[in-house]
Amino acid sequence: MAAVCDVCAKKPTFGHNVPWSKKKTNRRWNPNIQSVRASVNGGTKRMNVCASCLKAGKIAR
Repeated sequence: MAAVCDVCAKKPTFGHNVPWSKKKTNRRWNPNIQSVRASVNGGTKRMNVCASCLKAGKIAR
């Protein structure tokens, strides 16, 4: 499943793991994507939505 929100288009951000030795390695932070059934145009549709959009009530389940 792609780590992209269908509502706000939030996607992974990238950075580094920085341990005590300061040897940086690449990592990524994924958004909290949930697969939900939402009502769209009178019908139901399965969408990938981030948890912040669910909490804000941006979709009708």
